Amino acid sequence: MKRNLVLQTDFGLSDGAVSAMYGVAISVDPDLRIFDLTHDIPNYNIWEASYRLFQTITYWPEETVFISVVDPGVGTERLSLVAKTADNQYIVTPDNGTLTHIKDHIGIVEVRMIDERLNRLPKSGESYTFHGRDVYAYTGARLAAGVISFEDVGPLVEADQIIALSKPDAILEGEVISGHIDILDIRFGNLWTNINRELFKQAAIEYGDTLEVTIIHNNQQVYKNHINYVRSFAESRLGEPLLYVNSLDNIGVALNQGSFANAYHIRTGSNWGISICKAEGK
Repeated sequence: MKRNLVLQTDFGLSDGAVSAMYGVAISVDPDLRIFDLTHDIPNYNIWEASYRLFQTITYWPEETVFISVVDPGVGTERLSLVAKTADNQYIVTPDNGTLTHIKDHIGIVEVRMIDERLNRLPKSGESYTFHGRDVYAYTGARLAAGVISFEDVGPLVEADQIIALSKPDAILEGEVISGHIDILDIRFGNLWTNINRELFKQAAIEYGDTLEVTIIHNNQQVYKNHINYVRSFAESRLGEPLLYVNSLDNIGVALNQGSFANAYHIRTGSNWGISICKAEGK
C-alpha cells in the first residue's frame, strides 16, 4: 500500500535541494503522493522543526511518512532514524531532537536506525553532506511506496535513548501562570505559548478578563503590560494587544492587525519566558 510522503526542511526553495529530494522519491515510485510541510524552517533550528511536525502531523492519515531534515550535525556520528508514532505514522529524521514534541505529546512506539548499507541512494558517491537526498528521501520514499517494510529500515533503537531537547512545562503557582514562547505564527507575528487553555480554567481566568503579561528573555524583562483575554480578534481594537486561544488550544499573544513579535523583538524557545496573572483591580 502506498502512503503519503510529506517533506520538511530548512533548505528553502531558492536552489535545487528540495527538487533533488523530490526526484529521488519519484525515481523510487513515480506514483507517490508527495507534499510539502514547509521548507522555511530557520537554518539549523531543530526546536522549530520539532514543533512544526507536532503542529501538523495529527491532521494527516495513518501510515503517512514524514521526512524532516534540519541537520546541523550532518556527516557526524549522529544516528539517522525512522520513528513509528503511537498514531501509526512514520518520521524519517536525524537523531538530534527533532522528535521532541512528537515523543512528548503523541508518543513513539518504536524506532529503527537507518542501515545505510541497504537504504542509501545507489551511486551517491562519497558525499556525506546531503543525507536529506541520499538517505532520508530515499529511505522515506521506499517506505512510503512499500518497497521496504518498517522492519527493513534497520536495527531497533530504544525509544528512551533518542535525543530530546529541553522542554519545560507551563505551570500554575498561586495565581501566576508561567510558561515560554514555543513558536511564532510567522506570517502574522503572533506568539504561541506552551500555556494550555486548561491552566487558564484552573486559574479561573475567563474571556473578558484583563491580565498582566510579562515576557522575559534570559532573565531580562522585555515586555510588561495589561492585555485583554478575548475569544476573537474582532473583540479588540486595531493595534491593540490581545490574548486568545490558538489552533492547538494553547494561549497566543497578538497585536490586532500587527506583528507582536516584530513590535517587541520577541523570538522563541525555552529562554523566552512568559508569565500571566489577573491584573490587580480588574
